Amino acid sequence: MVMDEPRLLLTLEVGGRMCGVPVPRVRDVIRCERIARVPLAPPGVAGVLNLRGRIVTAVDLRERLGLPPADPGAQRMSVVVEQQTELYSLLADKVGDVLTLASDLRTDVPNTLRGAWREHAVAVHRLEDQLLIELDTDRLLAFGACAPVDARR
Repeated sequence: MVMDEPRLLLTLEVGGRMCGVPVPRVRDVIRCERIARVPLAPPGVAGVLNLRGRIVTAVDLRERLGLPPADPGAQRMSVVVEQQTELYSLLADKVGDVLTLASDLRTDVPNTLRGAWREHAVAVHRLEDQLLIELDTDRLLAFGACAPVDARR
């Protein structure tokens, strides 16, 4: 993608922070229903879910980004993305709108962004009233390559 082209991002909220993932990676957005736990799963993997007969690995974005767990009764949303023909569910607190963001709103990840947030972010977008952290889905799903870091350090 040429850097001057606008970016289409699906917005989501994780731990009170506004994030975004590229729309071309998104396959589905669903209300998170039943997740089956997987014994010995790596940190960040919440389990698996059944999406229209297909087994999908559910990734807890809170855990991947070093945030405290969601309240046990909290209703979460699932953003289904595809990576190398496999489907993954990114568990978010909320899912928002699709935004078209001009390239002049995009900046490199600042040094003030620390820990797992810095590790999994690809850019930051300046909006009118807040910043939007663009997440790199490849990095989020690279469980062997990058270990989650506590963002509170």
